[in-house]
Amino acid sequence: MLISSPHNPRIRTVQELHTTRGRKKSGLFLLEGPHLLETLLEANIVPQEIYYEPALLQRTPDGRSLLNRLLHLANLAPTQLFEVNERVIAALGEVQTSQGVVSVLPIATLSPERLLARRLPKQRPALLILDNLADPGNMGTILRTALAADVQEVLLTSGCVDCYSPKVVRSAAGAHVTLPIEPNLDWDAIREKITLHCGDTPRVLLAEAGSTHSYFAQDLTKPFALVIGNEAQGPSTEARAQATLSISIPLANGVESLNAAMATGIILYEAVRQRCLHG
Repeated sequence: MLISSPHNPRIRTVQELHTTRGRKKSGLFLLEGPHLLETLLEANIVPQEIYYEPALLQRTPDGRSLLNRLLHLANLAPTQLFEVNERVIAALGEVQTSQGVVSVLPIATLSPERLLARRLPKQRPALLILDNLADPGNMGTILRTALAADVQEVLLTSGCVDCYSPKVVRSAAGAHVTLPIEPNLDWDAIREKITLHCGDTPRVLLAEAGSTHSYFAQDLTKPFALVIGNEAQGPSTEARAQATLSISIPLANGVESLNAAMATGIILYEAVRQRCLHG
């Protein structure tokens, strides 16, 4: 099916998924670009709808391979695949130069329950809590890092940026497909998750510049929760009340703090280092 007008009602409906309101109303979100679509297909997940512009995909070997795969995918119905022109694909995406494909997926397809059930069973000591994180780029980078560091799950307070916004999804580079993420949680629900993860003696480490306790002095081979606060205001009152210890990253030359994504990566990879040392 060919769609040639950006004013087509179906295109207008998909464009609404660029807004938080549109995503909440429909239960759908967008994944833009060949890499994210390949990530879905490799996980045996078929999007609800795929919009593609053949000429743009044919510019690269990977794009040509993906186009051939789409046209011969047995479990993809014709009513799920839409050929569009350059004007339409540009209207569907947010990036300045489109890579030729935009996918639409139900958020429920990537529910934490489904992703946890698909993961290989193993001990994953780190539970990551993002407390009112506001920047989409930080959120996406943190999700990608959390997946790479093999975090058990990521919990998001209700004050966080929407983790299914297009910018977060692009920055996360496919992490949504594998990493269990629970958004819009209140602190009662988070406490239950912490207890389930850590046991009767929860360890909740709050990243905060200026703490006298260094992150590398902690035993990160045993179950723990790591809380990363808002970029500007820092941790919330609720996060401070939940924390059992504040930890910091040593900073020199008058630097007051690090970017939230950078700090998260440093601490999570200290946990990875310690696990490697202990076999």
